[in-house]
Amino acid sequence: MKYYIGLDNGGTATKAALFDSRGNEIGSVGVATAAITPKPGFIERDMEEMWDANCRVVKGVLEKTGVSPDDVAGIGIAGHGKGLYLWGKDDRPLRNGIISTDNRAYMYPEKWAKDGTEEKVFALSCQHIMACQPVSLLAWLRDNEPENYANIKYVFECKDYVRFRLTGEAKAEITDYSGANLMNLHTGAYDDDLLALFGLQAIRDALPPLCRATDICGYVTAEAAAKCGLKEGTPVVGGMFDINACALAAGVTDPSAICMIAGTWSINEYIRKAPVLDGKVQMNSLFCLPDYYLVEESSATSAGNFEWFIRELLPELKEICKNDGRSIYDIVDEWVENIPPRTFVPVFLPFMMSSNVHPNAKGTFVGLSMNHTREHLARSIFEGITFCHRYHFEKLMATRQEPPKVIRLAGGAARAKVWAQMFADVMKIPVETVRANETGALGCAIAAAVAAGEYATLDEAIRNMTVIEEAIMPDPEAGAVYDEKYHLYCRIIESLDGVWDEMQALIEKE
Repeated sequence: MKYYIGLDNGGTATKAALFDSRGNEIGSVGVATAAITPKPGFIERDMEEMWDANCRVVKGVLEKTGVSPDDVAGIGIAGHGKGLYLWGKDDRPLRNGIISTDNRAYMYPEKWAKDGTEEKVFALSCQHIMACQPVSLLAWLRDNEPENYANIKYVFECKDYVRFRLTGEAKAEITDYSGANLMNLHTGAYDDDLLALFGLQAIRDALPPLCRATDICGYVTAEAAAKCGLKEGTPVVGGMFDINACALAAGVTDPSAICMIAGTWSINEYIRKAPVLDGKVQMNSLFCLPDYYLVEESSATSAGNFEWFIRELLPELKEICKNDGRSIYDIVDEWVENIPPRTFVPVFLPFMMSSNVHPNAKGTFVGLSMNHTREHLARSIFEGITFCHRYHFEKLMATRQEPPKVIRLAGGAARAKVWAQMFADVMKIPVETVRANETGALGCAIAAAVAAGEYATLDEAIRNMTVIEEAIMPDPEAGAVYDEKYHLYCRIIESLDGVWDEMQALIEKE
């Protein structure tokens, strides 16, 4: 029996899952992402600790499942997009990696929008500029850490760094780099004119050679094998941006389905044969299926806010559940289910890490009163995150002639029936989920199975390795209630627009 490992490096967790050739998830192991926050808006990760975490989860899943390393036919890696992971000329990590929820470079997209740079950039990359993209972070590094900037050997995205540590081969997989404002989407290649617009010509030679998701990009080295438990020489494929991996695992192979991922980021996406060039959406990038573009609306505003709620407001319940062998997530799901949609709960703006409305917007509850409990706040968070997905969803709909037939939902919300139902009701579209728990890892296992020759194409691998659960249908009555609440959510965002810069100024005086 052949097995495939998918590694998924997200903003809040690092996971490894092992699958057989039919897509059955044999086992998974995960550890929390160790984030470093040296200043407000700065979110980093120790790159050596990150490598150690990947090795621990790979070794852990092999031990947990009892599968021999000899039977692992390939491994693929997914990772959060954007952010920045730099390898130095001394062949060591140059500095801490920067996670995609980092907001230190917020002033660069603002400046580039005002001086006309963004318009010129969009003509080449088909993307608006984000503060967390490598181009903004590299500009910040150039201006604030010139010594580090001068010593860059390789510019990596998250998963490409991990693959480099596994194989010793520096490669840049296109789904990530085409979403980083580093590539010309019309040519599918790096572009010197694009780099010049950002003032980043000096790092051109630090951009690794491009590769595709199913390319074998190297083999596990003896050093890496000793550390992670894999067999030396195990093939490692290009892998992909985690939002591609989830869409692939969810069977998104044509424009009829929207993929939503409720993870650290609110990801809302669909694929089409041509990019959207009128500027109505945030981003176009190259999809892992040949000849398709990924049209994306996203922000770091999703289930990461819920993790904050669990960690900071329910610590004693979390400990009780741990001691009793229960899931705190099941308990919170019950809380939310027991409060009807018509009940007024505080309006939650899910901007604990970032925002999709103003670069300095912060998370908040509006409308708290003495009768509200933590149960009400839990529903507030579920609703606020779902409304934020709808905010992106409406922008995607403005680019389509026909509505989608279905939403394929992944991430934390997909594992909670009450939350998945809320997505169906708020979006007014049927919602389907994937049987596998770790969809990002499954997407990479699918790519590895194609590279190993198990299947001839990604389409064939998806047909054999993906199982879609029964659709959750929208409830029109609940949908009407959520329409009222969503209107209030948008009104509150509009009313607070003028205060965020003043708040940021106070924060920067700390």
